[in-house]
Order: sequence, then C-alpha cells, then structure tokens
Amino acid sequence: MRLTPEREAILTEVFAEHDHFDIDELFIRLRQKGRRISRASIYRSLPLLVESGLVNEVYFEDGHLHYEHVYGHEHHCHLRCLSCRKVIDFSCDRAVEEAEKRVGRANAFETVGHRLEIYGYCSQCREEK
Repeated sequence: MRLTPEREAILTEVFAEHDHFDIDELFIRLRQKGRRISRASIYRSLPLLVESGLVNEVYFEDGHLHYEHVYGHEHHCHLRCLSCRKVIDFSCDRAVEEAEKRVGRANAFETVGHRLEIYGYCSQCREEK
C-alpha cells in the first residue's frame, strides 16, 4: 500500500482516538484539524486499513459500518445496547477463543479469528424503562 499524505493523515487520525467511529465522524475530525481530505479518499483507504489488519469493521444495525483501530489493543468483543446503541468493549477470555477453535475443528474449518457481539440493554436504559 502506497503511503500518500492523505492516507497518512487518515491513519494518524484513526489512531488518535480509541473509540469506535464511522466514516462521517472521521471526515469531520479531519476537517476540524484543517485536513481537506475527501470522503472518497476515506472510503478508499479504510478497506485497505482493514485488509492490512490495522483496523476492524464493526457492523451496527443502523446499516452502516463503524470501525476501530486494532494495533496496540488486545482482542476484545462488544456488548451493544439495543436502545441507546452504546457499545461497550469487554475482554474475551480464553473460553471464547477455545470455543472458536473447537467449532472450527469439528467442522474441518481453519479459523483465523472471531467477532463476538452480545446485544441487550445497558443499565441506564433498563433503569429508564
């Protein structure tokens, strides 16, 4: 992957925050910092960052992808509130990784990773009901 000034700015901004983000949020953050990078450049760059293993896609029910950077973070899974859409990261213990491998072996499937999302209602939304 060729490192253009635009890609470098995108990569720097992706790693500047530790939260989940979508393309529009990244675009706005770059603009606020005076970087005039088009949405098209972001749309083209993010799949390359995902392919390189630096960024993960995190799917949300609202129909668009959110992303998070991976490098420097331990593997984790997500709790997602169906009401407020808050996403809470939690560490996946060895049992989840062992289950991934066990299911793979049982199905003659070579696993390379997993994404686990548990959905329900956060404590704040439960209290409001």
